Amino acid sequence: MTDYSHRLEAYDYDLPADRIAQFPALQRDQSRLLVLAGENGPPDHRRFTDLIDYLRAGDLLVINTTKVFPARLLGNKQSGGKVELFLLALPQPSASDGADPSWREATATALVKSSKRPKIGSLLNFGPRFQARIDGLHPDGKASVTLQYQPEQGQSLEQILETHGQMPLPPYISRPDGNLGEDWDRYQTRYARQTGSVAAPTAGLHFSDQLLAAIRAKGVAIATIVLHVGYGTFAPVRSEDIRDHSIHKEYVEIPVETVEAIRQAKQGGGRIWAVGTTTVRTLEFASDGQGQVRTGSGECDLFIYPGYQFKVVDNLITNFHLPKSSLLFLVSALAGRDRILTAYREAVINGYRFFSYGDAMAIITR
Repeated sequence: MTDYSHRLEAYDYDLPADRIAQFPALQRDQSRLLVLAGENGPPDHRRFTDLIDYLRAGDLLVINTTKVFPARLLGNKQSGGKVELFLLALPQPSASDGADPSWREATATALVKSSKRPKIGSLLNFGPRFQARIDGLHPDGKASVTLQYQPEQGQSLEQILETHGQMPLPPYISRPDGNLGEDWDRYQTRYARQTGSVAAPTAGLHFSDQLLAAIRAKGVAIATIVLHVGYGTFAPVRSEDIRDHSIHKEYVEIPVETVEAIRQAKQGGGRIWAVGTTTVRTLEFASDGQGQVRTGSGECDLFIYPGYQFKVVDNLITNFHLPKSSLLFLVSALAGRDRILTAYREAVINGYRFFSYGDAMAIITR
């Protein structure tokens, strides 16, 4: 018989629609922070800048430096009808076989949204020098596409996407007319470096330059990993037994400097703080099982749910997650399902803002 903590229904909760944040806080570090410290104590209600009160000299903060690219393209089919192309990963440049050498090509997998599905070989137009050819249609709704673009002098594909694309905000954030100006800045962490994500590692959105400087000044080291967040982060869990869910794979990198920083922090009695579930999955994926982290890169498919024994991460900074989601399973594995859902109910009552642009939570186990 399935343990109730492994039942999908055990991770449902009521969330009024007006609690889903549509806009970020006016200042990054002024969002609210719900703190769960110890095993059974009541939550503390703070501001995100108060996080520094819970950090100690010798601790290590690990952040994900992935950068979101404008993966949402709005254009027209050859018939004139509107079409949306959602790129599922950063397009890979390929050799062009066109007659005009000024044109470049890059291949990608994408979701296509239009009133009528385009045909193989048809072109989607996104600008005078930017289009996509449909190369293949798959049963799961995805399409293989070739982006064709004519760059200006020195212009990169990433710059063309920035010119023609939209930031890929989650479906629960309404932007019927496209991104607002603030979305370009606020749906990106201040330390984003390596381009490759189609969703932001949202726990990191709360950190301002000033707060990061204050954390370092307190004697807390900051180390980095990379996990490129894929569209699968929004994939609903449909298995009644959550253990039957297939987690999506995402590319990760763990630098040797981060491995050494973790070793030094643990040796000195410091605590490992993960900023976001992406960082948790990366560090635990790279663990050798004894708490030591290996350097390298690869495809991370670690699925964390209650019963998992954490080997590297002590404390977690995260946002509030969707009901019945794999991210809710992960935070429940760290803090306990009952305690998480009790805290979520209290957050709803106290007017916290939920999901990507919402408020934050700190889970402190030591």
